[in-house]
Amino acid sequence: MPASRLLGYKTDGVKKPSLSSVQAIVAITAGVLSVLGGAYSFWQHIKPVAATGQVVAILREGRSDRPVTGATVEVLTERDELVATLTSPDSGRLQHTLKEGSYRLRVSHPRYAAEYLAIHVTSGQMAEVRVELMRSAAGSTPIGDVVDEGVGAVRRFFRDLGGSK
Repeated sequence: MPASRLLGYKTDGVKKPSLSSVQAIVAITAGVLSVLGGAYSFWQHIKPVAATGQVVAILREGRSDRPVTGATVEVLTERDELVATLTSPDSGRLQHTLKEGSYRLRVSHPRYAAEYLAIHVTSGQMAEVRVELMRSAAGSTPIGDVVDEGVGAVRRFFRDLGGSK
């Protein structure tokens, strides 16, 4: 069978495609698109998902259980590298997306003692921590932390001094 006959037929010197050749082209195009769609879908399925999770911190005053507003929450790596600094809203509830791993939270407020917490964020999960802040005369400012550390060192010194007798 000649090739011109497979692809179409001639009328008055103009070649016109036959219905079967049009159907073949449509079928091949549909098949190629179907294979490409399947390959894309498969790639999306096996591609590594971003390993992130959520951390939710609920900040409350220790005695009254009222939300603490204006507190600073620093998210640190285990090597004390700063990842994020957040400020608590009126609700006292913070939410932040982090990569999977272990972190430390440092919660500070001028009227409350600083709190340190260790957390672990798992991919696709939500790590929720409840932080109860206690009022402090010095607060948790850098100067207040230094004063607290200094007072603690003096207390240890005298305790050790008294224990050595």
